[in-house]
Formats: sequence, C-alpha cells, structure tokens
Amino acid sequence: MTAPQHDAGDAPVWFITGCSTGFGRELARAVLERGLRCVVTARNPESVQDLVRGHEDRALALRLDVTDAVQVSDAVRAAEERFGRIDVLVNNAGIGYFGAIEESEEAEVRRMFEINVFALGRMTTAVLPGMRRRRSGHVVNIASIGGIRAFPAVGWYNATKFAVVGLSEALSLEVAPLGIKVTVVEPSGFRTDWAGRSANEAPVEIPDYAETAGANRRNIRNASGKQPGDPARAAAAIIAAVEAPEPPLHLLLGKAALRGARWKLDLLQSNFDAWRETTEGADFPT
Repeated sequence: MTAPQHDAGDAPVWFITGCSTGFGRELARAVLERGLRCVVTARNPESVQDLVRGHEDRALALRLDVTDAVQVSDAVRAAEERFGRIDVLVNNAGIGYFGAIEESEEAEVRRMFEINVFALGRMTTAVLPGMRRRRSGHVVNIASIGGIRAFPAVGWYNATKFAVVGLSEALSLEVAPLGIKVTVVEPSGFRTDWAGRSANEAPVEIPDYAETAGANRRNIRNASGKQPGDPARAAAAIIAAVEAPEPPLHLLLGKAALRGARWKLDLLQSNFDAWRETTEGADFPT
C-alpha cells in the first residue's frame, strides 16, 4: 500500500532528535518519504545530509547536542522560523550503559541520565510553548521495554527509562486538556546501534555477578545486529500511532516487548494480591 502524501505547504512538521542512526534515522526517512516535513537533527549534521537530499523543500538538517541548552533553544527557534510550528516532537536521542549496579561508574551513569532524561525534558519544555499556543501537538518519547521491566546488567539504564515512562505519563495528564498528545514508545530488541558503539560498559566485572549481570551483558553485546526488531517497521508503527484518531499512551514494539510487559503485569498482580492484607492494614482503622 502506498503511503498517503501531503502537500508540502500544510504537511505536519516533525522534529526528531538523534537521527544519525537507528530509530531516529529510519523515522526521519519514513516521515520524509510520506511527504511530511521534518527537522532532522544530529550532533554532526553532515551525517544526515543523505536523508534530506531530494527533500530540501520539506526537510531541515540541524546540529543538535541535546545536552546543550543553547543548541536546543537555537534548534527549536530555527525549526519554527522555517516551518512556522512543530507538530510532532520525537525525543529519540539516548544511550545505553552495561554493568551491574555495583560495578557501574557514577560519571557514566550521570552522563546517561543527562542524555536520556534531563535532555529529553529540556527538549520537551522548549517545544511545549508553541504547542500550547496552538492547542495541538504530539510528544513522542522513545523509552524501552526496559522502562517497564528491569534486566540485570542494565539497571541504571532501566532507571533512566523508568523515569521517561513516568515523566511521559505525568506529562500526558498535564497537557491533554490543552489538545496535546503524548506517546511513550517501549521497544524490545531492534537492530539499531544501541548495543553497539553507542553504549559504554563498566570497566570491571565482579565475579559474584557473572551469572546475572555478566551473562546478560554478553548476551546483549552478542545479539547486536541480530535482534528480531526491524527499525523500518518500527518507524512505520510510530507514524501510524501518531496519525491515529486516538493515539496510545504506551506503544510497545516487538513481540519480546509484549511478552515482557505481560510478565511485569503478572508479577505486579501476584505481589499485590499476596500482600493485600498487609497493604490495606497500613491505613488508620476506619
């Protein structure tokens, strides 16, 4: 089926962070192929010139390090000056880090939080004023199934993505009355660079964690490039969700994501039911 095309003058405007590789790259490509307008950002804009080539009337490539507040402000201003508005913000830029909780380096963990959480918040708050004025818009935050359930070796990464999920849920409650929608995307393993050069790892391994964090660290690295998830299909799914009359707040991507989310639901139900009497007994007697 051929994707519907839009007139360049009134096509929705997407702003996507982290477009040099992975989800961001495939999503920018898909958005432009559908005739939509797109602000394609990367720390090195030369890395995305191939995406905008041939779409110069609808595409704008910008330098953007999401941890740089000045670049964030400048990029949003440039996008609004060029296209007049931003309809869809996709907070895609992010990194991973591998290591047991005890093994992990504080500086690397803080760097990951800065990129995955605080920069995402910075981008969102920079774009929201325009969306509020127009009483329309859509914020798409790329999280992970690791923001719903945790795994050994990526505990600090899990913490950043749990934060993104919580932030997205709260944001949706705040902006829904203003006509702004929020979707948090929770993929399982996809063939992106997340488990490749983009992710650092703890320099030491504690033998006591060899069968938990150590084993999963190696499993993730060894699976890089062989994951079942297709980034191009993920991009199509994200576009379909944004264009749906009632977009989902949570968008799981990949069969493993669905299995993992259902496992977490079952775990919560079991815990809650087993400790119901203790839970309810913590209130003052009525």
